[in-house]
Amino acid sequence: MLTRFENAVAGRVPVEHWKDSTTAEQGGVTSSIAWLLFHTTMHQDLALNTAVRNHAPMLDQHRDALGLAGMSPSGGLTEAEDHAVTDALDLGALHTYVAAVNAGTQQWIDTISIMALDSIPTSSWRLEHKAGIPADGELSWLHTMWTDKPVSWLVQWECIGHGHAHIGEMTSVRNRLGFSPF
Repeated sequence: MLTRFENAVAGRVPVEHWKDSTTAEQGGVTSSIAWLLFHTTMHQDLALNTAVRNHAPMLDQHRDALGLAGMSPSGGLTEAEDHAVTDALDLGALHTYVAAVNAGTQQWIDTISIMALDSIPTSSWRLEHKAGIPADGELSWLHTMWTDKPVSWLVQWECIGHGHAHIGEMTSVRNRLGFSPF
């Protein structure tokens, strides 16, 4: 997924345009590349590190550098762009966070026993107690979506499928911003 992002988006859109969104006049209102990259990375981080591995999210170690100190621990999870989060993001720190989460995911996948993929973690409890995302708040849908899901589902959707879907969206943003290679 990261290779696809680097080739299709990062290698074509100058970083100074990563926070740009497109409007209806440009072919549709979209989220920015920075938002989509942060959003997908945060989902992957929470799924693998928190829901599956029962650790605090890596985001906790990167929050200050990202410019997100003092913001909600759930800022970044909604599909709709939160412009306060995007505006605060330090793009250099975002690159570091993305690289760390992807390297951690790869390392874990390289060492996991295939039998662990069938286990069902206590995702909702871990989201609430390890990441500070309450089960009864505006993100109750996330708790519901991840409850009773096996590790294999969390890896297939949150670490792979969700990211690929949003890279397609980022490619569309790239094109609408005028950076299509075609």
